[in-house]
Amino acid sequence: MTLSLRDATIADLPVITGIYRESVLNGVASYEMTPPDEAEMASRFATIAGNGYPYIVVEDEAGVVLGYAYASGFRTRTAYRFLVEDSIYIAPAARGRGAGKALLEELIRHCTALGFRQMVAVIGGAHPASIAVHRAAGFEHGGLMKGTGFKHGRWLDTVIMQLALGEGTQTDPQPDVYPDTLYRR
Repeated sequence: MTLSLRDATIADLPVITGIYRESVLNGVASYEMTPPDEAEMASRFATIAGNGYPYIVVEDEAGVVLGYAYASGFRTRTAYRFLVEDSIYIAPAARGRGAGKALLEELIRHCTALGFRQMVAVIGGAHPASIAVHRAAGFEHGGLMKGTGFKHGRWLDTVIMQLALGEGTQTDPQPDVYPDTLYRR
C-alpha cells in the first residue's frame, strides 16, 4: 500500500470525525465516552491548526483518508511551551499497515522544525500497538498511571512515553524559532 501525507483541511473533517467516532465508541485510545459531532471536531481543528500546530492526514493511493494525527500543547503554562503531545487515530481497516508510523514520523519532523524540544505520548488503555509504534520511533517509557480511566466495563492504565526532539535539553531553545501564535501567556 502506497501512503501519502498532507496537511489536513476543513474538507477532511467528515472523515476525521468518523475515524474518531469509531475510536471513542470501540477503542481505548480516547477516554471520551460520547463522540463529538462534526461541529465540535471543526472547533478542535481550528484551535489546533490555528495555533500553528501540525495537523496531518495519511491517504492511500486512491486518495482515501486512512487516519490523522496532530500535535498540541501538553499544558498551557508557559514553561511547557517547548513540549507537545501527539495524537494519532487510524481507521480500523488501515490499522497495522504503516499509517500510524507514517503519521508519527511526519509529526516528529514537523514539530522538530517548529523548534519543539520534547514530544510526549499519553497512551490510553496502555494500547500495545500504540506503545510499539512509539517505541519504534525512539520514544522511551516515561511512566505508568494505573486505573486512570474506566471505559467498556474495565479500568484502564495510561502509559506515558517521551521523545527528545532536535537538541532536546542539550541546549537552550531559540525563541525566534518558536511560532509566535503559540502560548501567548
